[in-house]
Amino acid sequence: MRSNVHPPLHICQDGCEAFLEEEITIRQMAPVDWESVRSIYLEGLATGDATFETEAPCWEKWDVSHLSAPRLVAVSQSDGGVIGWAALAPVSSRAVYRGVAEVSVYVADPFRGKGVGKALLEQIIGESEAKGIWTLQASVFPENIASLKLHNLCGFRVVGTRHRIAALQGIWRDTLLLERRSEIVGN
Repeated sequence: MRSNVHPPLHICQDGCEAFLEEEITIRQMAPVDWESVRSIYLEGLATGDATFETEAPCWEKWDVSHLSAPRLVAVSQSDGGVIGWAALAPVSSRAVYRGVAEVSVYVADPFRGKGVGKALLEQIIGESEAKGIWTLQASVFPENIASLKLHNLCGFRVVGTRHRIAALQGIWRDTLLLERRSEIVGN
């Protein structure tokens, strides 16, 4: 199991610097982390700009809908609490798309904008490539500026707009489809 401790200054793969206000450890998610992961997911749901979902699933449903690895949690070194998570879900059951996954990154409200999401996304990119994933995609509401900036900093590009793709609380919403193509897998 890979675990990385990130000091207050984390140097990203692309050479940029993300200043973390405290040290974090990023490790593989375990079932015991689910209540913390679920709580952070519920915070994202409450914003209305994170997902079309309106309820957090039970562990069993979430578990079968995501790839078994990588699944990451960011843990605060100061109190040991989970402060963010990232996971991948398959985009298709067809073998031809086995190297394409949808990425989700969620950070607890008090830690947003402090480099935790970037550290998680950078690490899940590296670990996904080690698992043979050649394309990561994300579907982001255009109003979620922080998520768009985060994905852009980590090498994602906007592929297009999915106009009025689904309704959230009775309002039809657009999403931006983002993707990151690996430079080392599938070339």
